Amino acid sequence: MKYDYLIVGAGLFGAVFAYEMKQAGKSCCVIDRRDHIAGNIYTKKQSDIDVHVYGPHIFHTSKKEIWDYINRFAEFNNFINMPVARYKDELYNLPFNMNTFSKMWGITTPKEAQDIINSQIADLNIKEPKNLEEQALSLVGRDVYEKLIKGYTEKQWGRKCSELPAFIIKRLPLRFTYNNNYFNDRYQGIPIGGYTGIVEKLLEGMDVYTGEDFMDIRKTMKEGEGNFNVTLKNGKEISYDRLLFTGQIDEYYDAKLGHLEYRSVRFETEELPVENYQGDAIVNYTEAEVPYTRCIEHKHFDFGTQPTTIISREYSSEWKPGVEPYYPVNNEKNNGLYEEYKKMADAEENVIFGGRLGHYKYYDMDKVIEAALECAKSENV
Repeated sequence: MKYDYLIVGAGLFGAVFAYEMKQAGKSCCVIDRRDHIAGNIYTKKQSDIDVHVYGPHIFHTSKKEIWDYINRFAEFNNFINMPVARYKDELYNLPFNMNTFSKMWGITTPKEAQDIINSQIADLNIKEPKNLEEQALSLVGRDVYEKLIKGYTEKQWGRKCSELPAFIIKRLPLRFTYNNNYFNDRYQGIPIGGYTGIVEKLLEGMDVYTGEDFMDIRKTMKEGEGNFNVTLKNGKEISYDRLLFTGQIDEYYDAKLGHLEYRSVRFETEELPVENYQGDAIVNYTEAEVPYTRCIEHKHFDFGTQPTTIISREYSSEWKPGVEPYYPVNNEKNNGLYEEYKKMADAEENVIFGGRLGHYKYYDMDKVIEAALECAKSENV
């Protein structure tokens, strides 16, 4: 089979790019090393509950054109993300707002909250924060930091806050209103029926093969006249003119300059014989003694009334080669290394890199779509 594009990765970036190329009259073959499509936004039905297998994904955007685009492939419910932070037996609303401050200090007005925070910051007298701990303290004071930031952040990064660079927390939003909506974006929701259906529609009518690892496949590569020929694991022989690679950019180059660093995540998921376990879709556990960072109750994303419930406890972990990478560690060292890989990527004539792994950048879903559309547009010029 002959294709204009071989697309490595059936996640949101690869799927949007493939869809746009197909609309432009190009042929695409899409492969993914996992046994399913949709990448990290993959949802699967279990006991009539849409389970976010790789962690919670809430679609939100301020751009109407992106909202209109994604709504072509799914109907969205009106879910609003209002997570709760649990510190021991105390529950606080996130993001930090007047409900948080009222619970913490027994106050009722924005001025009272501001006065307490400003007083704590002044007492600390931190002029130039040397690490994340000092940066956070200089932004929110001791009480909010100790209860809602310190333990959670140290679990998330696997290091003490005093050992983490200050730039990780450039700012901490403080809202002096009683508004629990986590996002400020105008458009927000969860696709009815889950995210996998969106990717299925984006890839409709294309040749899609899962369980195919490009890093193994390319060992079979032969160059023809203006194209490349490879044999898939399933035995199919294909040729293509251009490649979109949404995997790890350093892996594509066999980490010849060294590995980029990531944080990884693992989930412990179980079904419980109760109708409602925690009363919210997401509860963050901010004390260090609780080993997981948060607990997700999937049915609440869809206002579910099923007789049982499914929860996932999320654990942050160190990444190493062979482990699924989630979050890039965008410090000075890694960003510098990425720039070296990017120089190599920019020199490629028939290879495009995209997505959070290809760009070594954390993307919200709306930004993934926007980047994929821009990438497709540049190909169609």
